[in-house]
Amino acid sequence: MKSLAELAKIREEALKKVDIRKERKGTRIVVGMATCGISAGARPVLTALLEEIKKRNLNDIEVAQTGCIGVCRLEPIVEIYREGEEKVTYVEMTAEKAKRVVAEHLVNGKVIREFTIGAYEK
Repeated sequence: MKSLAELAKIREEALKKVDIRKERKGTRIVVGMATCGISAGARPVLTALLEEIKKRNLNDIEVAQTGCIGVCRLEPIVEIYREGEEKVTYVEMTAEKAKRVVAEHLVNGKVIREFTIGAYEK
């Protein structure tokens, strides 16, 4: 790095990579992996998602980990961001629920309402 312009360019590229709120192509899955999520069982959920996505050859899906999503009592939490759609937040996830989410939501486009935060709060 030899100039402020180079530094600004590096900064801009890094910000593009971490901005999960902007519209993206494809699908992004975010799994809460803070201490609260891990202790509630987020690792098997993450593993199940990755295995099911690989098994089905779903190449346009990005899976990422994050820290605390903010509702620790509902962990493990999985958020799904799809291009042109609102974010869907699944709560109290298990490996089996994760497999169903891949099959029904990601493959067939049907949100599993009873797993979402909105259904839980009712």
